[in-house]
Amino acid sequence: MKHDHAGIREWLAPLLVVLAGVLAASAAPAGAAAVELQSGSLRMQVSAIADDMLRVRITASGEFPEDASWVVPAEIRHASVPVQPWSGPDAVGFKTAVLSVRVERSTLRLIVSDLAGHEISADTPQRAIEAQGAGFVLRKQITPDQHFFGLGDKTGPLDRRGQAFVNWNTDSYGFQESTDPIYKSVPFFIATGGAGGSYGIFLDNTWRSGFDFGKQDADTLAIGAAGGPIDYYLIYGPQLKRVIERYTDLSGKAPLAPLWSLGFQQSRFSYMSADEVRALATRFRTERIPADAIWLDIDYQDRYRPFTTNQKTFPDLAALSAALRKQAFRLVAITDLHIANVAGQGYAPYDSGVAGDHFLKRPDGSLYVGSVWPGPAVFPDFTRAGTRAWWGNLFQSQLAAGIAGYWNDMNEPAIFNTPSKTMPLDTVHRIDEPGFAPRSATHAEIHNVYGMENSRATYEGLRRLAPDERAYVMTRASFAGGQRYAVTWTGDNSSSWNHLKLSVAMLLNLGMSGFGYSGADVGGYIGAPSAELLTRWIELGAFMPVFRDHYGKGDARKEPWVDGPRHTAIRRHFIEERYRLLPYVYAAADENAHNGAPLMRPVFYDFPEALSAPCGQDTTFMLGERLLVAPPPVLESPANYTICLPAGRWYDYWTGMDAATLPQAAGRAGEAGSAVTRLGFVLDATPGLDKLPVFVRGGAILPRQPLTQSTAETPDGPLSLDVYPGDDCRGEIYQDDGHSMAYTRGEYLRQSLRCEQRADGIAITFEERAGSFQPWWKQLRVTVHGWQGVATAQVQDHAVPVSVNAKAQSVSLLIDDQPHAAQLLIRRAASSH
Repeated sequence: MKHDHAGIREWLAPLLVVLAGVLAASAAPAGAAAVELQSGSLRMQVSAIADDMLRVRITASGEFPEDASWVVPAEIRHASVPVQPWSGPDAVGFKTAVLSVRVERSTLRLIVSDLAGHEISADTPQRAIEAQGAGFVLRKQITPDQHFFGLGDKTGPLDRRGQAFVNWNTDSYGFQESTDPIYKSVPFFIATGGAGGSYGIFLDNTWRSGFDFGKQDADTLAIGAAGGPIDYYLIYGPQLKRVIERYTDLSGKAPLAPLWSLGFQQSRFSYMSADEVRALATRFRTERIPADAIWLDIDYQDRYRPFTTNQKTFPDLAALSAALRKQAFRLVAITDLHIANVAGQGYAPYDSGVAGDHFLKRPDGSLYVGSVWPGPAVFPDFTRAGTRAWWGNLFQSQLAAGIAGYWNDMNEPAIFNTPSKTMPLDTVHRIDEPGFAPRSATHAEIHNVYGMENSRATYEGLRRLAPDERAYVMTRASFAGGQRYAVTWTGDNSSSWNHLKLSVAMLLNLGMSGFGYSGADVGGYIGAPSAELLTRWIELGAFMPVFRDHYGKGDARKEPWVDGPRHTAIRRHFIEERYRLLPYVYAAADENAHNGAPLMRPVFYDFPEALSAPCGQDTTFMLGERLLVAPPPVLESPANYTICLPAGRWYDYWTGMDAATLPQAAGRAGEAGSAVTRLGFVLDATPGLDKLPVFVRGGAILPRQPLTQSTAETPDGPLSLDVYPGDDCRGEIYQDDGHSMAYTRGEYLRQSLRCEQRADGIAITFEERAGSFQPWWKQLRVTVHGWQGVATAQVQDHAVPVSVNAKAQSVSLLIDDQPHAAQLLIRRAASSH
């Protein structure tokens, strides 16, 4: 569905909710609410569940609804911190250690400020809360300098300001830049740029909802839903990165992904036989293009029936999996949620599902039947814990055959031959879930969480069946908190330059919405990319979290070698660089598991001043906190462009040279030209098919490894530590076995590194390692960039030979591994000339 702005305004008018200073959750326990007020038919409860996090509940019925959530655990919903309450004739409120809360008695208008009096979020003076039948609208004020991000993988520009969106999971084949809604619903956003700093709001409501960021009224943020509770959380930063980290404290952290899933992956709808898959694997190894996984789409199945195999084209799935493992490939298989409605045919998923009463029903008690890939199909009732357990157990035989990961597609749920593209809203779900009272619910309430509960059932089943292996699940549809169960991708995109650019904004907003592991189909799913487009897409994909080439049936081939030796060589080079960078990427994955920081993030995540960059590009992004990727703003254009680097020291990733020595842009009106500005350097860049500007933040210690053809291959040689002197100089090494849960039992390696510039050189400090995992490397190759002059080095009291490259301005040395606290000193030495 395209953006119908008139339709959105018409829908938002009766149904929007303004959450401008408060965030959604479930009911607070008796006595925990810091403020509870009644005004007419409206009743409001505001509680501090943490010093920097509020929960707001509002009801027009006099009684708050059930305290239950698919997202926020009870222990968080019921948490509280000490507050300093106050009461006046016109308003009441309280203070936490960081927030000041005011609620006006007559209107229930909510205003949240910091303790210095800077307003963070404020309801509009009029019509702040409107109950409209079963739905509601909330309105909050927008300040002129605010920007908005989040809501998952919505289309359009990175900044949501001036746009409006609907949350309703939708099969959006062929979506374009203005299509809305699409596959996922994440009712969480971040506001940044205001005087009070950054805040976020999560609306804990699964019904169809809408967010208007100043489209209908430039000064008003409006949020509403067609039904369900007014229950939201306000999360205060004041830094944007802090808001995102705290949101994942609320909604859950993604589990650490298996290492192989961070490598290159190849998929198609569909590879049609086991022989074709074997030939594909062999071609990758012959071409010396690193890769780790091959994906099977629905044609590997018998008549598109989940949990079956086509015995003619895939006669022995276990033998295929074993053969691929010998070539260091994992096999990932699709498993959609539609079970063929075929009684009496010996189809075990249907027979056991009917026997266990696991399928959705119509209001008259009959099974709901909808047409999808297998034809008439029935659908699991995933809001029942017992149904999720039944579903999870269905994976047992394929797991035993060696399938390494699963792909849950079509789970919006998508239904063929219906105008709505989904099942009727009166379809009956039965909620039988810890934390909820047992009851029936309509699809209108459950639709947006159905895909998440599907991926949850898959994830929990894999963890139960193979408890010492990390479960890898990819899902198309999801909801807030879905990162706990699955990685995701942006769905059926197109082979166009616009979609390559669009994918950057979509992945950045997904990362800021909790989904740290996300990707877009490399090359575009629909259509045929030019050779140049596919090459550029692979270049950018090498720096994105999920790196999967996937395309549709009937389209031209999109494997890396399809356009001749020149393009193959460029694509190979960037895929190889991904594998060299895997230690850095894996450390970023470890960081995500601990604090929710997205692997791929906007530049302003770590550099807030970049929001006002004089030459900001929608395509620029960070991988982790140390690498900045700066492709052309018009990706297909050969024209020169400028790159804004944030303040501080930066290095060219490919050469190691200090960016201050690179060509700088001539001065233009409103810019500082070649001078160092508040933002940093403004650099000239010349596009080239084989070029992608990447920069390393000064102060980085970047771990890299020798090239391998897959993550199953042990790197041969030392671990490289590239040191880029600058402020706050540090780095992290993280390793484990890459696939098992042993890391949760202490079998990991985590080591922090620091460096300090001194008058006579640089000191690199190795901190004591944590964990018992033994790494593959025995030596470390340390290279310090930005070095001038001759050098000497020593580790503790032992001298170490050094090699100085005057042209590259670097000094390099080889030392033994340093598992314990130690210091490496590299000093400038007097020249012999």
